[in-house]
Amino acid sequence: MTKLDKYKGIIPAFYACYDEQGEISPERVQALTQYFVDKKVKGLYVNGSSGECIYQSVADRKIVLENVMKVAKGKLTVIAHVACNSTKESVELAKHAESLGVDSIAAIPPIYFRLPEYSIAEYWNKISDAAPNTDFIIYNIPQLAGVSLTPSLYQEMLKNPRVIGVKNSSMPVQDIQTFVSLGGSDHIVFNGPDEQFIGGRLMGAEAGIGGTYGVMPELFLQLNALFEAKKLTEAKELQYAINDIIALMVSGHGNMYAVAKEILRINENLDLGSVASPLAPIIASDMENINQAAQLIQKTKQVFCK
Repeated sequence: MTKLDKYKGIIPAFYACYDEQGEISPERVQALTQYFVDKKVKGLYVNGSSGECIYQSVADRKIVLENVMKVAKGKLTVIAHVACNSTKESVELAKHAESLGVDSIAAIPPIYFRLPEYSIAEYWNKISDAAPNTDFIIYNIPQLAGVSLTPSLYQEMLKNPRVIGVKNSSMPVQDIQTFVSLGGSDHIVFNGPDEQFIGGRLMGAEAGIGGTYGVMPELFLQLNALFEAKKLTEAKELQYAINDIIALMVSGHGNMYAVAKEILRINENLDLGSVASPLAPIIASDMENINQAAQLIQKTKQVFCK
């Protein structure tokens, strides 16, 4: 066993859970956490993009993480995304996460202003310093953050002994090769884009964190197992099937996370509410694609998860 083994595997990105008034529901957070425990995933990535963190308050994010940890602590690896646009609030969330005993914290770079690399490094290191006993993961998602993790910035961050790797959600799979080469065997790269999980693993990612894992964890667990068994032809077939499901999930009016929650309601009897404004909720015309996606998940499990 190495210190990185607890991160290697399938780590769903946790969805925000709301009550009928649109407030965080502790009960629904705990129910979703138990669902993931029962599915036997490796861990959870909490309060990231899938958790709608950019539209939540610091207080909201604390409630989510506290209730995840009530169920997951000691059962799942928990990575808490703590980045806010201000260093002060990010530091507050980092301290809170460490106090709860998470395995790692993670952070995107600050968005809106185009900061120089030394400012981004200082921001990340201040967050990491606030949780001195906790691993730190860099979250690279340039298509949303507007900032790319460059080799030079990553090399600077590797000077921080708490940095254990990168969640890489950039689309070029070659970026994974770059970060694997720079970090070496004592650091880890997580594949971010769900549609290219196999491509990311082939390029050196040792784990995956994804926003669609939650509606079909069995399929991603099987996809990872097929890769590790070197059954690449079957793995490619399953990846294609997963991608057909994802295409349905992003083809309607409602935001993908609203769609994901409706699929979980249909397939798993989990009620997680809708999404935070300004994300778009589902509308009636979305239901045809949602029902089709829900059915396709079940059919694909019957074919590949025997």
